[in-house]
Amino acid sequence: MEALDSLLEQVERERKLRQKFYDEMTPEQKTEFIDGEVIMHSPAKNRHLDTTARLFTLINTHANVHQIGTAKTEKCLCSFPRNDYEPDIVFFGNEKAKVLVPDTLRFPVPDLITEVLSDPTEERDRGVKFEDYATHGVSEYWIVAADEQTVEQHRLDGEQ
Repeated sequence: MEALDSLLEQVERERKLRQKFYDEMTPEQKTEFIDGEVIMHSPAKNRHLDTTARLFTLINTHANVHQIGTAKTEKCLCSFPRNDYEPDIVFFGNEKAKVLVPDTLRFPVPDLITEVLSDPTEERDRGVKFEDYATHGVSEYWIVAADEQTVEQHRLDGEQ
């Protein structure tokens, strides 16, 4: 019984911390809420920004030409059951894109997420985010290493 009480206390503590995160976040910040902790991101290096911009242009152009959904980049806060992430690039298929309105601030779980690695984020991108994305139905996840010029493609159906 003590274990259950402890778990319930932890859940309530995280719920309060998450609400505080929502109340205090600003559009100027790039922040995430992961496992009960607010993660502040530092500015990105030029290579990271260039890589993100090029990939976003490709994904967004493809989505628009084929009318299959919408892509977003930077500061698109995606709310998962326990955590909130701001991936570098996200894509929402038409079904999820229908719920997006001009004032959407908290976005649903995307269909595709792309993370461009940096030294401070690599462990989370390959760890808690990788697991959370797969657990909650992100059908495709790209891990991009700009320095090595590589893309790892992970799909829920197991194909790569």
